[in-house]
Amino acid sequence: MDTLSKCERSKRMALVRSQDTKPEMRLRRLIHGMGYRYRLHRADLPGRPDIVFPARRKVIFVHGCFWHRHAHPACRLARLPKSRLDFWLPKLEGNRDRDERNQIALRASGWDVLVVWECELADTKALRLRITGFLDGGGTS
Repeated sequence: MDTLSKCERSKRMALVRSQDTKPEMRLRRLIHGMGYRYRLHRADLPGRPDIVFPARRKVIFVHGCFWHRHAHPACRLARLPKSRLDFWLPKLEGNRDRDERNQIALRASGWDVLVVWECELADTKALRLRITGFLDGGGTS
């Protein structure tokens, strides 16, 4: 049973942002501080990637662990809600399926894709190395 009324739940869900989220802003500040320049939310690309490096043909998605169903066993943020599983499971799995389709489409059109999970933002040092390797080195990560 949901602890909020339908109206209260609707108001709370309306506050969930799709871009310029805290994890996305943290990653953007980190990348900018590393000296890289980028474009945001290119609507002409599948999935409208969060961060785009057009000259390098590379994109980065910043995924919230809950909304995009991070499957890593150590991730504590990817928990399922306690109520309305009949609603949430298909919705969250649909998000994951859509993400996969978008990444496949991007790769098929010559773009390299990196997904950064919300829980990975805690380890800045490892994230810097991963971003540098992705942008300056090889391709898909």
